[in-house]
Amino acid sequence: MQNTLRPYQGIRPTLGEKVYVDSSAVLVGDIHLADHSSIWPLVAARGDVNHIRIGERTNIQDGTVLHVTRTSDSNPDGHPLIIGDDVTIGHKAMLHGCKVGNRVLVGMGAIILDAAVIEDDVIIGAGTLVPPGKILSSGYLYVGSPAKQARPLTDAELAFLPQSADNYVRLKDEYLAETD
Repeated sequence: MQNTLRPYQGIRPTLGEKVYVDSSAVLVGDIHLADHSSIWPLVAARGDVNHIRIGERTNIQDGTVLHVTRTSDSNPDGHPLIIGDDVTIGHKAMLHGCKVGNRVLVGMGAIILDAAVIEDDVIIGAGTLVPPGKILSSGYLYVGSPAKQARPLTDAELAFLPQSADNYVRLKDEYLAETD
């Protein structure tokens, strides 16, 4: 994993227990992956000008881009990227300096921009654009460009959110078993 986990200014990504990072992914700088999380092929994550934190049992799927916003005089904290527990980030999503709560599904190709806040128990449809600073309230499906609240989540959808994360925990365990 030497080329996969790269330092920036002496800070190297850190991994919790039983984390899977595909060898084609690139993680740079101040990034922490909590226990049982997974990073799939061709993910690019740069914690160079701020930090990235990825929660437990969270999966970042193929081709996703994760980045942050640097600090400035007008924004002394910048915008780190914070992703909660039991989150599924679909293929080719882009998350930039935002905060994602727990039990969230981000659809394929969705884009979430600086200072957006995604509360717990949310589904973001494929291709959705979440503009800077937008707050997505818990318990809803959001779709469109820009994102609009479509409807409340069903009981089945709410139950699926942790199930999706569990499915990826099992899958990454299978991948880890192949490398042992």
